[in-house]
Amino acid sequence: MTNFAQKNIAMWSGPRNISTAMMYAFGNRKDCVAWDEPFYGFSLKQRGNDHPMRNEIIAATECDWNKLVATCVAPAAKPVLYQKHMTHHMEPGFDRSFIKKLTNAFLIRSPEQVLASYTQKWTDASLQAIGFVEQAEIFDMVANHLGHAPPVIEADQVLTNPRETLAKLCIACGIVFDEAMLHWPKGPKPFDGVWAPHWYNAVWQSEGFAAPQAKTISLPKTLQDIADQAQPYYEKLKAHRL
Repeated sequence: MTNFAQKNIAMWSGPRNISTAMMYAFGNRKDCVAWDEPFYGFSLKQRGNDHPMRNEIIAATECDWNKLVATCVAPAAKPVLYQKHMTHHMEPGFDRSFIKKLTNAFLIRSPEQVLASYTQKWTDASLQAIGFVEQAEIFDMVANHLGHAPPVIEADQVLTNPRETLAKLCIACGIVFDEAMLHWPKGPKPFDGVWAPHWYNAVWQSEGFAAPQAKTISLPKTLQDIADQAQPYYEKLKAHRL
């Protein structure tokens, strides 16, 4: 029988990957606590890179690796602790083995779609900034630990058929699907990170998953080169979609 006790679910994605909408879906469950990008402040402090609201993020979030890890694996106030993780926040040189203690899932999107969306908000695009390499590394570590591929879902899958895709994801994560995941109230959420005003304007206007937009993406050469580098990592995970 499936054990529906405490589940610490880590969803691993890069930026601009409907990851916030996915967090809102889980955050709308009454049995769930949502945690927005736990390692964002830590990563900014370690890397020293310039990001919108950098100082505010570092000041407002926990930046100690060991304390963050301890919270990731600890029981939460509700049965489900949903952790929205950005893969590129897992800085090199820090022990990622705590990830093996979590229930892990992976959210993917084509590199072209990610870059087209990312550069609408921020111009400093790079392969590291979109997290595809780190996502594949974490996927391999989890798959090797489990002995099989962990669940992978694609953004367009969710947008095209949210109920079916989320139901499959919930089964794979060992929890019961909840219809509340399909809709949420407009506006900011109490679990949004302090960076939300810069990045979440569009999703604040949403009340659920919108249908995917069918449009041709044409990237400038510099961005297409990044997309081409990311493509093998994307295809690797795509082969394991639910």
